[in-house]
Amino acid sequence: MSGNAHSVALAVDALRRGWPIAIRGGAGTLRLLAIETADAERLAGFDPEARAPVLLSAGRAATLKLANQRDAAAPDAPVLIERVPWLDFDTATALSDPQFDLATPLKGPFRAVPVEASDAAAAALRLARIAGLLPAFFALAGEDAGAITPADIESHEDADRLRIVGRARLPVAGAEDSEIVAFRTDEMPGEHIALLIGQPNGAAPLVRLHSECLTGDMLGSLKCDCGPQLKAAVAAIEAEGWGILLYLRQEGRGIGLINKLRAYALQDQGFDTVDANTRLGFAVDARNFRVAARMLALLGQRQIRLLTNNPDKVATLRAAGVDVVERVPHILPANPHNAQYLATKRDRTGHEF
Repeated sequence: MSGNAHSVALAVDALRRGWPIAIRGGAGTLRLLAIETADAERLAGFDPEARAPVLLSAGRAATLKLANQRDAAAPDAPVLIERVPWLDFDTATALSDPQFDLATPLKGPFRAVPVEASDAAAAALRLARIAGLLPAFFALAGEDAGAITPADIESHEDADRLRIVGRARLPVAGAEDSEIVAFRTDEMPGEHIALLIGQPNGAAPLVRLHSECLTGDMLGSLKCDCGPQLKAAVAAIEAEGWGILLYLRQEGRGIGLINKLRAYALQDQGFDTVDANTRLGFAVDARNFRVAARMLALLGQRQIRLLTNNPDKVATLRAAGVDVVERVPHILPANPHNAQYLATKRDRTGHEF
């Protein structure tokens, strides 16, 4: 592991433990304390003069009417909220966590102020997503010898670092002639998986990109169509005689399991999946499909037929050098619990059904 990658891994660990970190950008350095894992005592130690503003995403700030609504067009862009006497730790928690939106009347008024170290601030929001935390910090300008950089964080998610680490024959229900292949980078937790079904026959394989969904794949959740899609993809590839299922460890469209459950809670309040992600402070879709392109390259597959309803997957793979010769629809019936979810995918994220 390189020194920079090691530093990013340590920063992720620090965020989860409620310890401060620092990010050095081209316009300055920010010292940061994640609101989700900190507390009032740690905030006092980090910022004894109570002057650190709150760093949120533009989507979250616009939801709270603390920034121009146009900012929500880039919901993962940074916004700084001016520190005022009534912006204590509890109020900052209410600002950052949408589960308190209905229960906590905000004192206010609050004011957005210019973000000087904008690249460091944007990198902080990205690092929070990598750590599986809400993208919200107390932020102070100031030098720090242990600061990481936006480029360090970028390289931490670099798909080119992915490599094959193991493979074995794996008969599965509905596709007994299968091989499982595991991929990982040294610094990222979790392994991506490829299931090779059947044997190469000279034709472009039928390929399915399936993002991990614990609730749908393992628990049979009816709120989404992930579980049925996974089973149907295996059946479709088996029927073709040759193909690959890529199982990507990018839960909740890349925001992680805990934040996905927070999005579920917001959906119970009436928000669709797009608005739920934005209210949490994340991009509508934070997945990295370049990972899939790298997996296919390592498997020697440069030309594929893609089983998907999502044109963005086709475009991303093509941009990464994969020749997608055909998009094959993957349509399954709705149920009463996921009909709105599927309509949102169609109407707001460009899926074609």
